[in-house]
Amino acid sequence: MTEHGFRRVGIVGGGTMGAGIAQVAVQHGMEVTLVEQSDDRAEAGRARVETALDKLVSHGKLAESLRDAAMGRLATTTRYDDLAVSEIVVEAVFEDVTVKQDVARRLVDILPAGSILASNTSSISIDRIADGFSRPEQVIGIHFFNPVPVLPLVEIVIGERTSTATIQRAESFAHQLGKTPIQVRDRPGFVVNRLLIPMINEAALLLGEEVADAHAIDSAMKLGASHPMGPLALADLIGLDVCLSIMDTLAADLDPNRFSPAPLLRELVAGGKLGRKSGQGFFSYDK
Repeated sequence: MTEHGFRRVGIVGGGTMGAGIAQVAVQHGMEVTLVEQSDDRAEAGRARVETALDKLVSHGKLAESLRDAAMGRLATTTRYDDLAVSEIVVEAVFEDVTVKQDVARRLVDILPAGSILASNTSSISIDRIADGFSRPEQVIGIHFFNPVPVLPLVEIVIGERTSTATIQRAESFAHQLGKTPIQVRDRPGFVVNRLLIPMINEAALLLGEEVADAHAIDSAMKLGASHPMGPLALADLIGLDVCLSIMDTLAADLDPNRFSPAPLLRELVAGGKLGRKSGQGFFSYDK
């Protein structure tokens, strides 16, 4: 990090969240190295960023020259060694603690001494992720929300061993991306998902009990509670697998009775119906 802010950013994982973070970073002038498991997946991550920027151009929200410059700042790779110059690395891999710890272990001997390792986890303990890193004081949560380019909030999740300097730098990074950071303690679900995902789960219970159909449930919350999107449509946007993973984490770490996942949610995920990304969830989508 220079006096002008972060310039070189690493991102591990090129899915919906990783690509969204990469897009915002390159649009704000940062050099981004995106790591994926294979060349095909790395190219898919790059394509996600390019498609999003192309849409901005087509809607008159971004000049073609700025799109081209942004894409020129994005490199993709399968080599963790290519992150050796990164001032911050954001891990955005699958929501599984062992996967995230493995990423941390692989980065231990690669990242420079002053670099931050940030996790985009939506519910997993930062302290548990930090157990895979030899400098736990430089591990922090920076939880973005989907769609990353649109939603302004990031939760800065502070572990027991996270240093004050790391917190300050993480907040600086969020501000540099045009985001609004809030500090939260390292507790299951943090703030947003501790409130949001149980509501989505309750909507799935209502649907499974046939209290009302999916459209009625979503209309009730939009028209009766002024929510911009119904809970079931929001679950489809987030990904039902992600929602289920968070509920499982809340159940395991807090109270298995209070946070037990709805049977319908588990059934849909088991059947590969994950929401928008699969074309079918609580609602159907044209992929």
